[in-house]
Amino acid sequence: MKFLIVEQDLRVSGTSQGIISRSFLAKLRVAYPNSIIDVVYLKTVDSDDQLHLLPVNSIESHLIKTKVPFYKVLANKFHWRVFHRSLNLDHINKLYAHHISKIDYKKYDHIFIRSAGLAHETILGSKDLPILKKAIVNFHDPYPLFWYVGSNKKLTNLQMYQMKEMYNVVSQAKTCTSSAHYMSNDLEFLYGTKKKFFTLPHQYVEGVFDLSDNKQIVQKNKKMTILYHGAIQFGRNIEILLDAYKELVESNSIYKENTEFVLRLKGVNLKQLAKKYEQISNIIILETLNFSNSCFEQKYCADINVILENGPLYCNILVGKAPFLSALKKPIFSLSPERSELRNIITDARFIANSNDKLEIKTKLENLILNRLETNEEVFPFGDFFSDENFAKSVNEILSN
Repeated sequence: MKFLIVEQDLRVSGTSQGIISRSFLAKLRVAYPNSIIDVVYLKTVDSDDQLHLLPVNSIESHLIKTKVPFYKVLANKFHWRVFHRSLNLDHINKLYAHHISKIDYKKYDHIFIRSAGLAHETILGSKDLPILKKAIVNFHDPYPLFWYVGSNKKLTNLQMYQMKEMYNVVSQAKTCTSSAHYMSNDLEFLYGTKKKFFTLPHQYVEGVFDLSDNKQIVQKNKKMTILYHGAIQFGRNIEILLDAYKELVESNSIYKENTEFVLRLKGVNLKQLAKKYEQISNIIILETLNFSNSCFEQKYCADINVILENGPLYCNILVGKAPFLSALKKPIFSLSPERSELRNIITDARFIANSNDKLEIKTKLENLILNRLETNEEVFPFGDFFSDENFAKSVNEILSN
């Protein structure tokens, strides 16, 4: 069997999508050990991506410079008003189409076109190309951005134009998939297609990363460390959790003397947040790390790792860190809205709380802390959801469609 994978992000650090995409290739190799797996990598950053660690037969890389020429930016102002078509977006998508159109796709049994970022350029770049009729198109996030839960974007004519462009892709593609059950349902409805959107969850495989760098990790100062690494965006609320933890620390010396809450954040005003909690020495707010250091902290320093789902009312994506944290076999604490992807995956209610209910957050966090102070046993908050067997089952269902 021959696979072609068109990838947009295989970076080893800086994005969750790079980690997810690398792991997808590794899991595909496990599921189909004797298959040919070729990769066309359309990247926008000239970075060292340690591609030699990926268990594939070949990787063809192309660096795409996506800056739109100034003359086209000026022309677009007139063109958009008159024709309601974006020359800027068309320019970028055509750069990807240029490379995708050169692929000898007929020699492959199965083709995956996988997106990254919020613009989904690889998917849109395949529009109207013959490869698309044979391709499995994977949405890692909803598109366009207006439909991203927690986004503050307004519905504009440009967003509607983007939706129309993606509608054409969905109509032409052989199969469509997304990483979350709720997102598959939403996109299937949004694009008004009778074509089923399958679900192929994110994965994590340690072997496709060099994790030897651990020089920047925080020193563990307490018996028990709660840790959050990630962005504060799309309705994720970290302050309600910090307020609950603050109340625990101030109410009982056990928590003050034995616990700490370390945060590695991006996407927020760190100085303002640090100032709010500066009187609580147990709360430590730091800058983000590369993946190797971040992985080490979450694996060896943390006793409880935190997940923030999008909100405040609904989360239809699967957070990229979920399969990674599942592999650690440690307690997690997920702050989730009433309807969310993780509520269908996390098998033990101890590990999940309503992201809008401070009392529930405080009660469940306290129980997790007390339990972790007494035992270091392995736990499996996600059950076998991210197992090799479940991945193979999902892929087989998609391929047989």
